[in-house]
Amino acid sequence: MASPVQPLPHSEPPSSSTPPDSDNLQPRFGWLPPVGTWKYHLLLSAVALFILGPLGGIAASYMNFSVGFFVGGQVLAGILGSAVTYGYGAEGKHGANYMQTMAASVASLCAMSVLIQAMVWLGMEMPPAWHLMLFVGCVGMFAVGVGMLYTPLLVDRLQLDYPSGFAVANILRALTDKRLLKASISKLGGGTLLGAIAAWMTEKIAVVAAIGTSAATLGAGMIVGSRITIPAVLMAVIGAWQVPHLREIGWLGPEDPFRKIGFLIGLAMICGAAVVDLSLLAVQAVARVKAQADAPKDDEPAWKKVNLPRLLAWVLGWGAATLVVGTAVLGQPLGWLLFGLALALLFVLINGISYGITDQNPISSAFVISIMMMSLLGLKNPLVALMAATILLISTSVGCDMQQDRSTGWRLGTNRVIQFRYQVMGVIMGALLCVGLARVFMTAYPALAINQLDNPNAEVGQWGSAMTYKLVGAIRDLGSLSDTKVKAMLLGLGLGFGIQALRKVLHANQGYQRYIKGSRAGFAVGWTMDSLLLASPYASSFGGFVAFPVALWFGAGGVIASVWNTVTKKRAPASAGSPAQGEALPEDMSTMSLVGGGLIAGESLFFLIAGMIGLASLLA
Repeated sequence: MASPVQPLPHSEPPSSSTPPDSDNLQPRFGWLPPVGTWKYHLLLSAVALFILGPLGGIAASYMNFSVGFFVGGQVLAGILGSAVTYGYGAEGKHGANYMQTMAASVASLCAMSVLIQAMVWLGMEMPPAWHLMLFVGCVGMFAVGVGMLYTPLLVDRLQLDYPSGFAVANILRALTDKRLLKASISKLGGGTLLGAIAAWMTEKIAVVAAIGTSAATLGAGMIVGSRITIPAVLMAVIGAWQVPHLREIGWLGPEDPFRKIGFLIGLAMICGAAVVDLSLLAVQAVARVKAQADAPKDDEPAWKKVNLPRLLAWVLGWGAATLVVGTAVLGQPLGWLLFGLALALLFVLINGISYGITDQNPISSAFVISIMMMSLLGLKNPLVALMAATILLISTSVGCDMQQDRSTGWRLGTNRVIQFRYQVMGVIMGALLCVGLARVFMTAYPALAINQLDNPNAEVGQWGSAMTYKLVGAIRDLGSLSDTKVKAMLLGLGLGFGIQALRKVLHANQGYQRYIKGSRAGFAVGWTMDSLLLASPYASSFGGFVAFPVALWFGAGGVIASVWNTVTKKRAPASAGSPAQGEALPEDMSTMSLVGGGLIAGESLFFLIAGMIGLASLLA
């Protein structure tokens, strides 16, 4: 899940056709290697592979184990990477872009460590770590190629907005200013320290642990804001209120919490909303294709050029490698792996359009739809379905991330082939860390191995594992859904479809848009509609996946951020531009967003280090 940002004005690509790395620019500091040399790329790769990538990967893996979604590491990597490339001046934006591309690839794959947790929950006999690393790496390489294959259509021809990609481009341009860079890093660092302290208190102080304190959950809420978090809290509250009734009608057992049935309602709500969105996206895509069909084709600049035959060979080669590893090494049926690859080709395009227009990558919807399709085709083995769906899940995460990074490069004029190479190196590191982090976390914290579907009242602390909960819940009863579960899913489908359709109609009304933007009363009405009365099904569904305290901390983070932003906007001018560029800064660089990201990083690093120390003491 990428950090939602407000769509920003569309920007045009650079007109220069000169590859940025061909410029022989002199850096500000003598110790920095010249741009484009092997020493230059070695410096960037070392920082991204061994510092920025692992940092983002640890945070992404921890977030999925605890909260159940992850925030992309582009902003964190962009800010910290800009500290390294600041000495190159304006040209430093390309180097920072290379580093954030690599680091984001590491984070995207590390977030998939929950797939290994899902295997444990399903009772799958775990293969050797290197087998899993090889499989994840092959799928990641395939996904990078597919993402690049669709880039000319989605980024160059359709010119989708990719709001987060636009935000990162603005960040990299703005951070050539020393004062802004210093302030951003100090906010991240302060949040990281607070996150680590909160995690230590959770471990050492019983009262703090008893109230379910989670700095990462609070920080995630601070990043996304109250219009996302309040709907999740509302669904959790309604669910808790309805537990006695649900037990009475047999939808829940005598001791079951709401999330035991709530996750199915939430998944179905996502699918129902996705039907509305994908239908509208198809119409918008057709309109964009028609609009671009007669547009004059400029000479393609050098930084855009990609060798298409080599790219096709890459996709075919890594697709074949995925099949070989999946069948010969992991012992999976060839037919279902092929089906997973075919679905990946489809959903990287569909999800890429969604990501480009709405800034949402609906990987959960793609996963559930793929499971349903395999069930309809007669597959009964949940472990086989998980391996096939793993191809789809990794491909939509890595492939769509590739497209977003290319949209950032499109706005900056960054060399596309070099960016591709950085992403490939990130996938290699990500495949290693994905399996490694899963093993470290799950060995150090045995609560992660507890199947919370079968043990709903188990004490798991901060390890809510909402992502694993919904993946396993969707897949384990393959082909044998009970009447209760069918009714719950139909309820969710209806709610998701109906609410999303009403939201689209309301938001398309120009009079309503003018009203909510024209006064404080209008703003209050807009917030009430978006957060309470017609809340996004994507946001609401989160309240069905997590335990009640998690939803409350998530909501608290959103409220804190919204109150802070409202108060500070009253004290400051409406647009705080970069001193260097005069541009309005994206939401990703707000104080609450940066501090929230720091909270996530601090807590995740604390638990990783504590877990490694505990694991070492057990082995000693």
